[in-house]
Amino acid sequence: MITYWNTTNGLKSIDQWQSNSWIQVTCPTEEDQRILEERFEIPDYFLSDISDNDERARYEYDDGWMLIILRIPYVKEVRSRTPYITVPLGIIHKRDVTITICHYETNMMIDFVTYQQKRKEGFTDYVDMIFRLFLSSAVWYLKRLKQINNLIDKAKRNLDKDIDNESLIGLSRLQDSLTYFITSIRGNENLLAKLKFKLQVDELDADLIEDVNIEISQARETASIYSDILESTMDTYSSILSNNLNTVMRTLTTVSIILMIPTLISSFMGMNLVNGMEGTTYGFGVAVLISISLSVVTWWIFRHKRMI
Repeated sequence: MITYWNTTNGLKSIDQWQSNSWIQVTCPTEEDQRILEERFEIPDYFLSDISDNDERARYEYDDGWMLIILRIPYVKEVRSRTPYITVPLGIIHKRDVTITICHYETNMMIDFVTYQQKRKEGFTDYVDMIFRLFLSSAVWYLKRLKQINNLIDKAKRNLDKDIDNESLIGLSRLQDSLTYFITSIRGNENLLAKLKFKLQVDELDADLIEDVNIEISQARETASIYSDILESTMDTYSSILSNNLNTVMRTLTTVSIILMIPTLISSFMGMNLVNGMEGTTYGFGVAVLISISLSVVTWWIFRHKRMI
């Protein structure tokens, strides 16, 4: 879907493209890509690079066109293998043409449009718009990180009651999401550092860049902290599981040894050999009494040594 926005005085939707307007492309179809290639003569490999989910944050120039790929957060289903991932947002610019392309409908872009409409100021130029997209991405990373932290706390509360596989798998999936976030945030941070010297930055842009740097640094540090906490939590519960397993195995071994004593006594008493109790009616009782006595003594020894 292609949407045209007039950015002169606020953000207003228009029916067709005008010079210095913003072209927003969301989940582009083949027809949308054909329009971009034929009408605006955008290099086709720019579009293919943006469609690659694994494309890293970077910028590139070709025949006057500038391509910037920014990694932004995206939420899949909570029960999916990796609920929180990052996807590429492409920013393409040349003279009076500014285009953003994303193959996912993200809350970040919806919020970005809504917020800019509330500001009623629009963008001073394409540089201002680019850095505001950086700022919005950093803010949304922080929002998603708070959601991840809430899910971690919920899983930990469940694990405090009962250590089950579902909660542990959920923590493992959140660890994967944090890894994606940390990698993407660092990529965006490095990209921002390069663009500061490549784009025509004025005094207002410099103030905006400072805000972006603060938000990105906070997002990176927060993601790293949550990742360290989650890793420590996983190690703790892994140790608890190992300790519980050792306790169970020790108890089973102790019980096996105690039960082995009556078996050993009955085996001796039941041998077809002379043992002095062949002709007495008390032989069975004596064997039972010896088995019980030795089992109790063995149990007391294990109990004294805290093996059960």
